Amino acid sequence: MTEDKLKNLLQKADLTAGPPDSVQLNLSVLRRQAHLRRIKYSLAPFAAAAVLLIAVGIWKLPSGTPETAPGQDKIASLESQIKRLQASTDAAISLIHQVLEQEKRQSQLNELEAQLASIRDPLEEIQQQVDKTAFILIYQADHMYRELNQTDAAVETYKRVIKLFPENQWAQVARERLAEIKEKQSYKIELKGNSKWKQQNT
Repeated sequence: MTEDKLKNLLQKADLTAGPPDSVQLNLSVLRRQAHLRRIKYSLAPFAAAAVLLIAVGIWKLPSGTPETAPGQDKIASLESQIKRLQASTDAAISLIHQVLEQEKRQSQLNELEAQLASIRDPLEEIQQQVDKTAFILIYQADHMYRELNQTDAAVETYKRVIKLFPENQWAQVARERLAEIKEKQSYKIELKGNSKWKQQNT
């Protein structure tokens, strides 16, 4: 009877002395793996203490003697120590699971923040479209003014850019083009006036 109990105790001690169930999670960060190893190594003294207590208890028990009350007390004491050790191990494993779950949630939050950071600001995208539209209008007006000699149509397009996008950089370009056209027209009028005056006085 005593040998059977001792065998059962040894089997329990073997079960509790083994490493805790490994948590199968895909953790890519080395810091997390080091943290887990530290927690696992902190459980090793508990398991070693249980094995040592069981070994001392077995060593002190007399072999081949009938079962006595003090021997039963030692076995009961060892069983209670094993139960306490099991409870402590379970608590440590539960803590490991909580820490891993918290780190998993933090990792998911970090991924979401990274995804949000990669989304472009809609206002910035709208501003880029506005700039592009204003540039296209300026380009068309320049083409009409410089290459097709359609000054009136170009002036209307420049004025449209100023009206639609008054604060845009291309509105400033349109103002410069209008000033340039106005200066050329006044210069032409002045030349015509001078030539008429010369004809009248000759």
